[in-house]
Amino acid sequence: MTLAWELPPLSLRISVTDRCGLRCAYCMPPQGVPLLDRDAVLTFKEIARFVRLAGRCSQISQVRITGGEPLVRPELEVLIGMLRRAGVPEIALTTNGQQLAQKATALKQAGLDRVNISLDSLKPEVFVRITRGGILHKTLEGIRAARQAGLAPIKLNTVVLRGLNDQEAPELVRFSMEQGCELRFLELMPVGEAAADFGSWFVSSGETRARLRQQFRLAPLPYDGHGTSRNWRVWDEDGRSAQIGFVSPHSEPFCSGCLRLRLTAAGMLIGCLARPQGIPIAGFLRDGDGERQQELYVALQTALGAKRRSGDFAQPLRMVQIGG
Repeated sequence: MTLAWELPPLSLRISVTDRCGLRCAYCMPPQGVPLLDRDAVLTFKEIARFVRLAGRCSQISQVRITGGEPLVRPELEVLIGMLRRAGVPEIALTTNGQQLAQKATALKQAGLDRVNISLDSLKPEVFVRITRGGILHKTLEGIRAARQAGLAPIKLNTVVLRGLNDQEAPELVRFSMEQGCELRFLELMPVGEAAADFGSWFVSSGETRARLRQQFRLAPLPYDGHGTSRNWRVWDEDGRSAQIGFVSPHSEPFCSGCLRLRLTAAGMLIGCLARPQGIPIAGFLRDGDGERQQELYVALQTALGAKRRSGDFAQPLRMVQIGG
């Protein structure tokens, strides 16, 4: 049975691991989290089967590989190649960049289109404090390697935290201009590890824009109602310009138009970062070659219906366990 086009076009976020070499303050406790057994993590074949079946239920606009930190998963380029051969139109990766310098070329050759790289500070001591162990120059080397490999556009993600990196917003914009990257400022979400300190750390996108207006000219760009980022054009005093974005789940929710679904490393289909409901689908992804398309179609429909329409965040899992 072919059900394609009966669901809206979907953007899939697929976690390939719950492991990460960092312990970012808004993501994980210093001691880490209980890890999945290796045999509980979906194989590349099972992930590719999910994408193939999902593609029969809906148009897939993008597959984004996440973690944990996806680059700690060995031979990730094998999965990238499988997805490319499956006809996925755009394959992206979200990474902390610590291993990207060594892997950017191989990932590009396998079929990766672009990367999002976490960059929460340009100050080594602040970077270490936020990431709990990250080395800034490794991420900067990863950005350069991604650019040289032709992974474009490169998007830099900064989670804005009061008292830690909120004062750096202008410097980060100038850096993105110099590097030819798109910078996105992310509001903190009261999920998992960040929930306890949300009140003291949270900075709204409006406050960040006000800070930037002290040094730059800003103009909003059209918004299609489906993206997570509301984008702006920014100009400095010398006339240089860049595109920046603001992801504002708390102050400017985008839930009503969100068409993103997440598959955790353990095979849980999640419709919304802010909601605890998940649908276990690992069982039928591992069920040989049996036809389970109708079952997945129902799961996709259910996950889309679980979007946060109003109310508070109610997600008990930490971001690293969801696939962020």
